[in-house]
Amino acid sequence: MYKEFFGLERNPFNLTPDPACFVSTERHNEALAALHYGVRQHKGFVVVTGEVGTGKTLLLRCLLRLLKDSGDIASAYLFNSRLTPMEFFQFMLTDFGLPTAGKNKAELLLEISQFLLSRSSQGCTTVLVIDEAHHLSEDLLEEIRLLSNLETSDDKLIQIILAGQPELDEKLDSFGLRQLKQRIALRASLTALTHQETVDYINQRLQLAGADPQREPIFPAETISAVYRYAGGLPRLINTLCENSLVGAYAKKLPMVTTGIVDAVAREFRLEPLLTRSARGSHSERALEPDDVFLDVLSTLGSSSQTRI
Repeated sequence: MYKEFFGLERNPFNLTPDPACFVSTERHNEALAALHYGVRQHKGFVVVTGEVGTGKTLLLRCLLRLLKDSGDIASAYLFNSRLTPMEFFQFMLTDFGLPTAGKNKAELLLEISQFLLSRSSQGCTTVLVIDEAHHLSEDLLEEIRLLSNLETSDDKLIQIILAGQPELDEKLDSFGLRQLKQRIALRASLTALTHQETVDYINQRLQLAGADPQREPIFPAETISAVYRYAGGLPRLINTLCENSLVGAYAKKLPMVTTGIVDAVAREFRLEPLLTRSARGSHSERALEPDDVFLDVLSTLGSSSQTRI
């Protein structure tokens, strides 16, 4: 609707987690490196946590895109964690392309065990990615821990990534899951963007959507500051505010988004200005193209990815 008006090729602030729209920050880049390193080095369990809207699902999609380019990696992606153990195994095997019809739990476990052993003997890697893992029941988390017992004398047969909100950390800290907690080899966390990262995020999203860098900015500095005040650095809220603000500016035939439009959108979504978040250290960084992000990640696997072991 507004794309032609602003000279854009696509919507820059879609809420869908599209890896092509991934904008790197130090924390996101570090977390992606940790996930990729954990899979490639067969570390077993890797955990990534972050508040709602910090970009966990997008991070997982970026990882899956990286893994897809490797012919020796098979992955299953579980996006609904509110399952019974039986439903979990059926979903996982189906995603790996294995038959499940008419099989009981023991037969499903035997099927996955043979599958993992076969892939391991061929030097291949198998990955299970679980999103929204904070919703997993303790019983299911214990089943997942037992799944990690499938190993040879020197290697883990399946690499497991758990991604969820901070409640996942609380669950893993519980006494009943202490065995699972001790098996976690790598941990990473995502936090809200700083003000400067928000500036980079919005401008890079616009550039990826085809915005002309020579024209007057669609989101002037003061407008981005208004977005940051309401979104508090959460990428999902930034996208919501920016997307609706573009619609508002288009409706008024304004060449740029004003702070008044952001204020109006925030009122519609019942967003109050948030207190300025504690600074996480002053640093500046270049907003990276998506392919540059992956090159940067791969170049840092030997160092930054181990910082959260």
